Amino acid sequence: MSAPTYSRPHHAIRGRIATRLPWWALALPTLAFITLLALILNPADAHAAGGAPAISQVLERLEQLIAR
Repeated sequence: MSAPTYSRPHHAIRGRIATRLPWWALALPTLAFITLLALILNPADAHAAGGAPAISQVLERLEQLIAR
């Protein structure tokens, strides 16, 4: 008795991969990036940065460079 052989469908030969991302897969990283960017641009809102003067100086310098 011989077993039937199965061939691949034609769409698998082209090599195209069709993937769709859910809306939150792009929205959440974008929201996180914007939030962190806002904290860098306005370090006064980042209450944890007040404890380390070196970090706050670096953030202030970055803000001055970006504002130019």
